[in-house]
Amino acid sequence: MTAATPVIDRAASQAVATRAQKVSAGRVGAHAFLAIATLLWITPIVWAIYTSLRPYNETSKYGYLSWPRHLTFKNFTTAWTQADMIHYFWNSVMITVPAVILALGFASCVAFVVARFNFWFNVPLLIIFTAGNLLPQQVVITPLYRIYLTIHVPHAISSNGLLYDSYAGLVVINTAFQVGFCVFVLSNYMKTIPHEIKEAALIDGASVWTQFWKLTLPLCRPALAALATLLTTWIYNDFFWAIALISTGNKRPITSALANLQGQFFVNQNLLAAGALITAVPTLLVYVILQRQFIAGLSLGSSKG
Repeated sequence: MTAATPVIDRAASQAVATRAQKVSAGRVGAHAFLAIATLLWITPIVWAIYTSLRPYNETSKYGYLSWPRHLTFKNFTTAWTQADMIHYFWNSVMITVPAVILALGFASCVAFVVARFNFWFNVPLLIIFTAGNLLPQQVVITPLYRIYLTIHVPHAISSNGLLYDSYAGLVVINTAFQVGFCVFVLSNYMKTIPHEIKEAALIDGASVWTQFWKLTLPLCRPALAALATLLTTWIYNDFFWAIALISTGNKRPITSALANLQGQFFVNQNLLAAGALITAVPTLLVYVILQRQFIAGLSLGSSKG
C-alpha cells in the first residue's frame, strides 16, 4: 500500500496538470476570440475617424487606403454648418426626451402591477406587452400612416392639427414600441426586491402610490438608468419612423440630417463620415453619464437563482 502511494500521487498530479492545461487552452481561446471580435467591431469606427480627418481631394487622388499626407478637422466644421446640425439636434431632443420619459413611466407602472400584485391577468398582460416587440415595424406602417392622417390633435401640439408630420406622432410611436421591452425588464427586476420591504411598508401604513413612488422606483434606479441609456440610443438613432411619418424636412431628427450632406450626383464620403461621428456624440455622452448605473442595472441579479 505504501509502494502504491507514489503511483497514485503521480496520477493525481498528471490529472491536475492535464486539467490546468485544458483550462489554460480554453482561456487562451476565449481571449483570442474576444480580441478578434473587438478588432472587428472597432475597425469601422476607426476607419470612419480616419476618413473624416482626410481631405476629399487627397482621398480622391490617392485612394482611401493610401497613407495620409494631411489631417484636418475641416470636414467636421463643414458638416456642422452645411447640415445645420444644431437645428436637427434640437429636433431629436424634442422627440427622444419625451419618448424616453413616457416609455419608462408607463412601463414602470405596468411592471409594478405585474410584479407586486397577484391578479389573474398579470401573465396575459405581460405577454401582450412583450409580444408587441415581436411585431415588425414595417408590418404596421401602412395602417399607421392612414391612422395618423385621420387623428386630429390640438394645434398647440401639431401645427397642422394631425399626428402626421409632428413631433408628437414620433413620440407616440416610439413610446408604444419601447414600452413592451421596458415592462419585461422592469417586472423581472422588481421581482428581485425582497417582499419583506413591501410587508414593512404595509405595516407602516404606506399606500400603493407610496410603495411605488417612494419605495420601488428608488430601488429600481439602476434598471431605469440602464433602460434610459438603451432607449435614448434606439430612439435617437431611429430613421425609419422619421422618414415615414414626417414629411417636412425641417422637422426630422438628426439621423435624417445626414441626407443634407449628400448631393444628387456626388457624395463626399469624408464629409459624410464626419457628420456621422458628430451625430454619434450625444449617445456617447449619455452612456458616459449613466455608465455606472447602466453596468449595475445589467449585472445586478446575474448571480441570483
